Amino acid sequence: MEFSAENILLVGSALIFVGIVISKTGYKFGIPTLLLFLLVGMLFGSDGLGLQFNNAGDAQFIGMIALSIILFTGGMDTKLSDIRPVIAQGLILSTLAVVVTTFLTGYFIYLLSGWSATFEMTLATSVLLAATMSSTDSASVFNVLRSQKIGLRNNLRPMLEFESGSNDPMAYMLTIVLIQAVTTGEINAATITRDIALQFLLGGGTGYVMGRIAVLVLRKINIPNPSLYPILLLSMIIFTFTITDMFRGNGYLAVYLMGIIVGNSKTAYKKETSTFMEGLTWLFQIILFIALGLLVNPHEMLDVAGVALLIGIFMIVIARPAGVFICLLPFRRMGVRDKLFVSWVGLRGAAPIIFATYPVIAGVDGSGYIFNIVFFITLVSLLVQGTTISSVAKLLGLDAPEEKRGNDFGVELPEELGSKLTEVTLTRPMLAGGNRLKDLNLPKGQLVMFVKRDKEIIIPDGQVELYEGDKLLVISSDEGSYPGTSR
Repeated sequence: MEFSAENILLVGSALIFVGIVISKTGYKFGIPTLLLFLLVGMLFGSDGLGLQFNNAGDAQFIGMIALSIILFTGGMDTKLSDIRPVIAQGLILSTLAVVVTTFLTGYFIYLLSGWSATFEMTLATSVLLAATMSSTDSASVFNVLRSQKIGLRNNLRPMLEFESGSNDPMAYMLTIVLIQAVTTGEINAATITRDIALQFLLGGGTGYVMGRIAVLVLRKINIPNPSLYPILLLSMIIFTFTITDMFRGNGYLAVYLMGIIVGNSKTAYKKETSTFMEGLTWLFQIILFIALGLLVNPHEMLDVAGVALLIGIFMIVIARPAGVFICLLPFRRMGVRDKLFVSWVGLRGAAPIIFATYPVIAGVDGSGYIFNIVFFITLVSLLVQGTTISSVAKLLGLDAPEEKRGNDFGVELPEELGSKLTEVTLTRPMLAGGNRLKDLNLPKGQLVMFVKRDKEIIIPDGQVELYEGDKLLVISSDEGSYPGTSR
């Protein structure tokens, strides 16, 4: 069965529904949800139930849109206050570590091809293969850390999320310049360096400018219908990626930087926009992983399984740790356990598979082989690393309670109000002056909105009786905190 205008909505909606239902298993057993979407695509594909989807160009187009939205949303969720202490480590990991991983893995692939009569690659093609999968995948890292509710010590979580959101551009740039080198037969270090620098400058510059423009527009435009704000922002995201790519800059870097700027600025209807973008990100992640699962022919992966497994083990055990330990040498405060954990969270996902479609479309010799190897290694990475991140964190003593987002009351305030909500659990000393709300010594400018007792929500007045263990939702108009609590 092939996709057509008549059945694409029917088949697509069914695939998404099945994927979401099956993903419940992921939450229960700690399996990365996105891996299950990938497997759903494979199940319904040519070697499964027979759906035919074999257009690498269409997959690449879906991937570009999806990654743009995923990276923007990841940037929007990144708090500058969280990443400021680890920004240097994150930047080095997202640039230099990618290069180290690429060349170590590329040389290993080249040596491996010399030992095998059936697997032959030039050095340039070997490095190209390594480049396509040299970055950690933002969609996978965000998904695993957040869906498994993993809390980490020593600022590791913001550093890993920042790295995964900002290292896709480096892998993309290496992939593009190496494709040019392979297809032209000319490898010029100066040209490669110039092209990468140009992509960085154009991508970073465009992302910063468009981020500032987006903030200005969202503040000043005053649209009567609030629902149009996130749609307006979405149009600017796609425009930013497209215009940057058109001028040979790095569109992925541009939208990620744009997301950081928008996310750390005050704009109208920010919470509603954030909710919209998060839902849209999930939709495109699902579509992307299912589409990539449909694109691959699983029986072809059997031909590369042995070689791909060796390359995958080398990347997980040697190349990624080497890149991490070498690049983090200047940061002596980071312990060995921290570096080991960062090495382990080298998840591959959608981005490497998308980057592997570029050699296919460019007609690079052996590109089909490259695609299947990358796909196989992605499966291994998600299955081995994705399912064990929480266990490895506990083993290394780096796990911590996840930072709580929101409150138990399900109440949020628009950011433009300038007020803050604090959740307070009453203790015996807090009730020493009396057990009625009027007896509490509330600081000036603070008001109790709700009281939660077990599952009951109480709208209080001054006479309401309070008990130890009650939770109060306090709104404050200043930066002070309720006595005996911390923010």
